[in-house]
Amino acid sequence: MDIARITSKGQMTIPKRIRDAAHLASGDVLVLEVEDGKVRMRKLPAGEDRYLRGVQETLQEWNSPEDNDAWRDL
Repeated sequence: MDIARITSKGQMTIPKRIRDAAHLASGDVLVLEVEDGKVRMRKLPAGEDRYLRGVQETLQEWNSPEDNDAWRDL
């Protein structure tokens, strides 16, 4: 079992043993899902990543420093 602590900014470091076992690298995109009180994390395949980044680019009106300030503590 590996343990990670969440920071005040909602960030955590995935332990190296887990990153290696899951073949995770810097820049990989992860999908997080909650089901029955458990968090499931999986790597998003590269092709799906391009699609989601394209969608994200169309939502710039919701991606400003002001929005980050408004929603930071949720």
